[in-house]
Amino acid sequence: AVLVESLLVFAVVLSVHAVVWDRFSWCAVALAVQAFYAQFKWDRLLQQGGAVFQFRGAANSGLLPASMVIPLLGVVMKERCRAAGIVYFERFGVVVASTGMLLALFLSVLAVGITKPVPTNTCIVTGVAGSVIIYTMKHSLTVSEVIEVLEVLLIFVYLSMILLYLLPRCFTPGEALLVLGGVSFVLNQLIKRSLNVIEGRGDPIDFFLLVAVVGVVLLGLFFTVLFIFMDSGTWISSMFFHMMTAVLGLGVIMPWLYRLIQRNPLFWLLQFLFQTQTRLYLLVYWTFLAASACGVVFYQNAKRSSESKKHQASTITRKYFHFIVVATYVPGLIYDRQLLYVAAVLCLAVFIFLEYVRYFRIKPFGQTLRHLLSLFLDERDSGPLILTHIYLLLGMSLPVWLFPRSCAPRGTLPGAGALVPYSGVLAVGVGDTIASVFGSTMGEIKWPGTKKTFEGTMTAIFAQIIAVALILIFDSSVNLNSSYAWILASVSLVSLLEAYTTQIDNLLLPLYLQIMLMA
Repeated sequence: AVLVESLLVFAVVLSVHAVVWDRFSWCAVALAVQAFYAQFKWDRLLQQGGAVFQFRGAANSGLLPASMVIPLLGVVMKERCRAAGIVYFERFGVVVASTGMLLALFLSVLAVGITKPVPTNTCIVTGVAGSVIIYTMKHSLTVSEVIEVLEVLLIFVYLSMILLYLLPRCFTPGEALLVLGGVSFVLNQLIKRSLNVIEGRGDPIDFFLLVAVVGVVLLGLFFTVLFIFMDSGTWISSMFFHMMTAVLGLGVIMPWLYRLIQRNPLFWLLQFLFQTQTRLYLLVYWTFLAASACGVVFYQNAKRSSESKKHQASTITRKYFHFIVVATYVPGLIYDRQLLYVAAVLCLAVFIFLEYVRYFRIKPFGQTLRHLLSLFLDERDSGPLILTHIYLLLGMSLPVWLFPRSCAPRGTLPGAGALVPYSGVLAVGVGDTIASVFGSTMGEIKWPGTKKTFEGTMTAIFAQIIAVALILIFDSSVNLNSSYAWILASVSLVSLLEAYTTQIDNLLLPLYLQIMLMA
């Protein structure tokens, strides 16, 4: 299964390389080869219990698929912005690609360093790939860009040491690279933009995303350290939690956002949300869907209470939320993508805040949330945090957040790139959902080495093709320019990756589909 997963990732890397064909795509190929070797060292360390931290069990390290996401995103973003003639974002793509490669190299070197006896072949491959990448960076990056890449690496090292120690069994090495690497990059971008504020420069919704992500992460770190010294489950601690959240929100996050957007954040947000009648209709519709999702949670818990035996939500029951998320995102993508962007940021902040309340047992809702959400746990929630619903939101939102709006004429990319914002809907909302439902109910032929079925994968590919046809009908901004073969190949590769990967598919699949469609 690991070999097939690796072959699929190599197919994506080579596809991008064939389209881009520059020094950075060659570096991506070299990185993929060395990550393939280093992945087996991580897998052995996890099996023997020799890894530095406690990682999530029942999964391989996932180093190869995770290592290629950020570099490939940077490479395809650079190419799109170069074609559009936007030099600033072309350089930004170069920085993203270089940062991703350096973070992946760091994890590989770490695995090689703690493996005993020292793996000679892996050392040679890592050394050659590292030399190629560093040589390319030396001749491609300016001094300020090199400093920026090193800053992200430094933040990543410290953030990994803190969070992987505090949150055992929540991530595989690959998932840690993706999540903590992304947070490190966002934090560095926020610091950089805060120090170089130019009035009227930058979109307020981008600043809103940066501040929201960094704000909730800093909030979590603050309370994690605080509750080492006091019991978080008492009423006094709970009152202190709510009070300090308000202080940090109003005293730190709001002024920070005010400095970036040069206006009152609350007034700006209210004005933005209710700017048009379409936005009002969308907000009412989304409120109804949120209430429906809460209704599913309460109904399933009432069903569990009425049964004598231990009841756990089935796969099909968990996929209800995928259907609700698709119904949420599709109208937003068609009618108002900026509103969807901001609403997804707000939703992410609320989800993470509620997870803090559940994790720290904050009164009055902490224990209730623990009871309600325990019904929907699966084998991937083996650590102290419940992250699958947050990963689902991220998988749907990241293609919207990472869409290079400045490099897209008339708000959309030509050809298959027009489907980039729909990557989460196609890969997770349609593909993963249909594969799980049909595979678990009608699947009989299993893919070798996995529990996933041939029928589920084929149905998922077919469903995504139908979804693309429906998008063409209902979204007039999408014009594929006869790139149907590339779309079919992209959907098929990602659906096969869903069958073979043991990583969090809600997070990984949309990013790979976005890379393929942007290429």
